[in-house]
Amino acid sequence: MTTRLDGPMKVTGQARYGTDHNVPGMLFGYVVLSTIAHGEVAAMDVAAAKSAPGVVAVYTPFEPLELHTPVSMLGSTWVPLQNTEVAYYGQPIGFVVAESFEQARDAAALVEVAYHELPALTSMAAGLATAEDAPPARDGSPPSLAVLAPDVESIEHALAASPVVVEAMYSTATQNHAAMEPHSAVAIWEGERLTVHSGNQAANLQAISLADALGVEHSAVRSVNPFVGGAFGGKGHTAVPAFLAAAAARELGRPVKAALTREQVFTATAGRPATVQRLAIGAERDGTLVALRHDSWSSTPMDRSFIEPTSHGTSREWYTTPNVAISQKMVPLNIPPTTFMRAPGEAPGSFALESAMDELAVALEMDPIELRMRNSSLAPPGKDLQWSSKHLDECYAAGAARFGWAQRTPTGRVEGDWLVGLGTATAMFPALRFPASVQVMLRDDGTAEVATSGADPGTGLLTVMALVGASSLDIAPERVTAQLGDSTLPAGGLSGGSTATASAGSAIMVAAPKVIDDLLALAAAPGAPFEGVEVSYADGHVLAADGRSLTFGEVLKATGRPSIAAIGSSAPGEELTKHSFSSFGAQFCEVRVHRWTREVRVSRMLGVFDAGRIINEQAARSQIIGGMIWGVSAALHEGLEIEGNGRLANGDLAGYLIPVNADIPEVDVQFVQYPDTLHNPLGARGLGEIGVVGMAAAVANAVHNATGTRVRHIPITIEDLLED
Repeated sequence: MTTRLDGPMKVTGQARYGTDHNVPGMLFGYVVLSTIAHGEVAAMDVAAAKSAPGVVAVYTPFEPLELHTPVSMLGSTWVPLQNTEVAYYGQPIGFVVAESFEQARDAAALVEVAYHELPALTSMAAGLATAEDAPPARDGSPPSLAVLAPDVESIEHALAASPVVVEAMYSTATQNHAAMEPHSAVAIWEGERLTVHSGNQAANLQAISLADALGVEHSAVRSVNPFVGGAFGGKGHTAVPAFLAAAAARELGRPVKAALTREQVFTATAGRPATVQRLAIGAERDGTLVALRHDSWSSTPMDRSFIEPTSHGTSREWYTTPNVAISQKMVPLNIPPTTFMRAPGEAPGSFALESAMDELAVALEMDPIELRMRNSSLAPPGKDLQWSSKHLDECYAAGAARFGWAQRTPTGRVEGDWLVGLGTATAMFPALRFPASVQVMLRDDGTAEVATSGADPGTGLLTVMALVGASSLDIAPERVTAQLGDSTLPAGGLSGGSTATASAGSAIMVAAPKVIDDLLALAAAPGAPFEGVEVSYADGHVLAADGRSLTFGEVLKATGRPSIAAIGSSAPGEELTKHSFSSFGAQFCEVRVHRWTREVRVSRMLGVFDAGRIINEQAARSQIIGGMIWGVSAALHEGLEIEGNGRLANGDLAGYLIPVNADIPEVDVQFVQYPDTLHNPLGARGLGEIGVVGMAAAVANAVHNATGTRVRHIPITIEDLLED
């Protein structure tokens, strides 16, 4: 078990995040937001703001900064101030730059805006009537598809022929990432070269995005973000402050720092869409699934830039059934942008699917674990590519024993004034890899370095890279340093999709043999210590056939080389045509519901996960615990409330509820470890997101077990459990 390398720096305040950078002559920018949800900016009176103390410049759609729309692997990124159109309440429409933050903030309050306001559609319920087909899923699948047995005419016929059918509507609320570090940037131009300090999930992708937006060569922009104060998908795209600070700094010839306030984060960045989901499951009386239909609706901003793929992310792959039909629609609304959030698709999709499976278990009078194990899938329906490795049944068996599931009764139990219930749910998240390159360097002082431009947004990647580097170089971990978060390093790809360990780790395993081969060639070269002698490598040493041995540092010193390095690259390949890949887990939850107040308290949680090889169990547990807590948060706390005029009623950390320590009890985590080398040479699968999957359903299922009340929306409130 290894302590995180970045832990001491973070807890002692030595870690420098984006806005921790201050340079001489720096200016401060403050973003101005719209106060309507739909329409056009007719005019902006900035005279008072321009004449306010310390103000250097004011930018608006009428006096804009020169920016272009960049396109990346995540799609196009919206840039501010390029037109007068307003699509949501809280949209960035202006930027005030002054000598201090306070001066910029106060001057921004003096900007007067006139609008041509148009009717706004902000209600998910009202928008369902105008829903549209969603774009193709991530794997290219159409928004609606069906896999039916040869003798079945339609999914409706399959359901009608099922002896037992459950059908219900479920809904999940809009969420915000609420990362501890607000989106920010410090932009510094030195001649024609730009350096930006800004928390992001991929330094090289951010540099490319800024270069494209500014119309300069990619090599002219350096993005630096060794520390990221939380991201979860919300810092995948380049943020508004980075675009504005970079463009303003170029125009003004001075460094510019810009940071969103906490309230601005809720609208000037993107969050998780709301969903409505309709599930119908048909089964034989022994619990064997006959048919499953999952229809989903996701809110989306008016540019239709992102939808939550709840149907395609769950019902298509989780359970074996001869008949499955799924559809995905989107509901365009005048709301802030939406984007990836921890387990996009799977997190809200699992709430609906796993709640419905629990309802089916109740209807069948069957244990919920038995029902799930009976229908465990060998491969996604309609595909002949079986899972590379799946030990979900073992997760359930181990979890049931550890959690005391055998003591559960169908109607819960009573302890004084508390009704106590147990719930469970399946967790799945696809095992993915992105292209990544990593440099491995050996130094003459006997240490090594592994370096890539990727980001560690709190996931522990820095430590994992050092551990994989040490293993690959056959040296102690304390002799390896890791470097991340600098676009000048080899392109490390996006820290997202639970891919970073598998992607960067595989690249390290390519680079390490290369640098060792180069070291051996150097050691046996003319004039070198082992000239003309056969050499090999082990335990950080170059070994000669004649019995002599030198450390790699000694070889480098003897040959006058301060260091030697090689770059390794890795990407998904032929394995994708041979197997399907996923991580799996079983979630368990105990809740207590007060008999009189109907207050819900989570009292115990356990997650058991099959995610291949675990590189650093301490960091892995931390990631899973964080995800499970987020699942509780989704179930009982989080939900943005959008007023009719588009304003967020609770767009701050006072009104937007997230758990505190008192809300979270004992959290237990167990891993069943089966390295999946069919997925990647490291054998590890993603862990960052699967912890949140299924937990909200486990909470809701436990609430039903305790109270007999089935709540089909999250967050669950006291009002949902009050008796008539």
